[in-house]
Amino acid sequence: MNPGPFGMAQTGVPFGEVKHVRDWLQIYGNVNKPEMEHPKRPIRGFDCPNSEVSGARFWSFFKSICGQPETFFKRCFVHNHCPLIFMNESGKNLTPTDLPKAQRDSLLDICDEALCQVVRTLGVKMVIGVGRFSEQRARKALAREGMEVTVKSIMHPSPRNPQANKGWDRVARTQLQELGVLHLLTG
Repeated sequence: MNPGPFGMAQTGVPFGEVKHVRDWLQIYGNVNKPEMEHPKRPIRGFDCPNSEVSGARFWSFFKSICGQPETFFKRCFVHNHCPLIFMNESGKNLTPTDLPKAQRDSLLDICDEALCQVVRTLGVKMVIGVGRFSEQRARKALAREGMEVTVKSIMHPSPRNPQANKGWDRVARTQLQELGVLHLLTG
């Protein structure tokens, strides 16, 4: 959906939990602060001490089945539908669905267009949304553009999802097997 305050907001990488981005993906560097920084959610970049559960689950799983990042990225690309973070006054992460309808619709139209550009540019044949929201947005955006791309989904690893807290990696592995793509990730 959009970044969490301890993941992509810190690293710029989708599901960007600092430890996995730095240690497995081998991405590191300086991250600049935005002009308007929320006082309760400072941008510390790769010095962020907090772990982001969704990102830790996501990259840990792909590390376990791919071994090396090169194996994953040989056939995969991770695109965050909405790369912007929104927070309320207390610092709570807001998703696009939490925004007022007019703002949400305008924002999601722009995000849909960006997704279509990525799919076109990369010659994507299948989009796997991580979560139903991502699947639905991809399906809608690609259909509106008349793009014939298979759209499926796997469960989102968010700790807000009770099912994900009971073995997300097992569920994701089964879903990728059922989609017929697991073998592409195991070399």
